[in-house]
Parts: sequence; C-alpha cells; structure tokens
Amino acid sequence: MKRTLLAIAAAVLLPVAAPAQTDADGCKDHPLLTRLENFYVSSCEENFNALTLRTGGSTSESKEGTLFRLYYRYNFDNGAKAKSALQIIRNYELALQKNGGKLLYRNVSGMEGTVEATLYLSTKEKEYWVQLTSFAGTDNAVEAYALNVLEVEAMKQEVAASQMFEAISKAGFIALYINFETGKSTILPESQEIVTQIADMLRENPSLQVSVEGHTDNIGTAKANQLLSQARATAVMNAVIAKGIARTRLSAKGWGQTKPMADNATADGRGKNRRVEIVKR
Repeated sequence: MKRTLLAIAAAVLLPVAAPAQTDADGCKDHPLLTRLENFYVSSCEENFNALTLRTGGSTSESKEGTLFRLYYRYNFDNGAKAKSALQIIRNYELALQKNGGKLLYRNVSGMEGTVEATLYLSTKEKEYWVQLTSFAGTDNAVEAYALNVLEVEAMKQEVAASQMFEAISKAGFIALYINFETGKSTILPESQEIVTQIADMLRENPSLQVSVEGHTDNIGTAKANQLLSQARATAVMNAVIAKGIARTRLSAKGWGQTKPMADNATADGRGKNRRVEIVKR
C-alpha cells in the first residue's frame, strides 16, 4: 500500500505542459506579415474603413481602404522570455524592408506619447500601410499589441490617345502615371497600354513632336532622383520608338524632384509627383 501511495504522489508532482493558446475563431495572420513566436491572435476584424497613421512626431495622415485589425497576445505559460516593444517593431520593419518597404515613424520610449510605429510598402497592385499600436505590458515585456494593415489599391490610369492629344492641345502637356519597378526604369506590364496610347497619339497626329519628361518625389538624394527620372523618361521614349514612331519626334529629359506638382509631405502628394509628362515641343 505504501509503495502505491508513493507512486501516486510522484505522478502528481510531474510537470504538466501548459495549454497551447489558440487563435480566436476565424482569425489568422495577414498574408503580408507573420506573427512573432509565442503570440496568438485574440481578436480580429476586416472591413473597409479609415485609419489615421502617425508619420512624424507631430504629423499624421488619414487613409481609406480595406483595414485588417489583429490583436496579438503573448503566451506567458510556455515560460519563454517576453519580447520588448523594440523587438516587435524591428521584426516587422525588417520583414517589410525585404520587400522594399520602409519605416515612416517609430516611438518606443513611451516618453512622447503612445508606443507606436508606422510602416509603408508599395507594390504594383497595392499600397500597404502598417500600424503597430496599443502595446500592453511594459516596453521590455509586451503582453499584447495591435497590428493594423490597411490595403489601398495602387494608382492606375487609363487614358486614350484622343484624350492625350486633347490635353496636350489645351495645356501643352499631360501628366501620366506609369508604373515602374521600384527604384528602376523598367516599365511594368500594367502600364504598357499607356505606352501604346502615346504611340497611337503620335501616329494619328504626324506633325506632333514631344518631350518625354520624368519627375520623382523627394525621397532619396537629389542626384539619384535626377538620374532615375532621366532613365525612366528615356525608357518610355524608347518604348514608344519601338512601336514605330520616328526617333526625331521625341526627346527625353529627367527633372528629378525639382518640379513637384503636389506636397511631398504626404504620401498622396508624393504619388502625384512620381509622374511622366508628355510635353509638346
């Protein structure tokens, strides 16, 4: 009998594995970003909505799009060391940087307000605005945080040759939004139709001569932006020439960031400044 009681006591003292925390029903990571180890989704929402994002110490912007709200909690039951707010923010920053994204704002001290970060990624299909906020716990041991991902459809433009010619006849130029590979002069497939329409306009108006002029926003150095704008203007010119338009009817020039048409302080403004203009010579 004594031996049996000892066996029962030993069984009671064995460590019991902590129950695994599972995601709330219907919740999962956003396809763009995966969670940090030992976190689980305690709640989530998805809907078309507006989101105000901090872009500087005293500046913010409001955007509209498909908003994914995810609230992550840390599972302390597994005995692992908790993450700091900086670790969490840096994890998402590095994940976006691998795809060409960037950090717009970060505050992890809590001294200037809410612990918070804003990140941004632009692809040929969408713009992604990522907000990390609502940190609970301490800066060194985060218990929970909110991840908000706002998806905004990328700026697209459809314009016919006749509309281009009408605009150039009235104003002397037309601003076109041609999509290129990030940081390069390679024209993306979805913008090839605009190039076709430029060639059609010139073919239908044989006396028209134009200058293809590239413009950028003010992100990066002035020299790099000038070189990029020149390369993109030249790429568009060469693409039009390849469609049978005489080289003598076109020229290419890059203006870099020197001629903004909108405020570079906002993302919308920077998007408008990244343009190619077709100017009557």
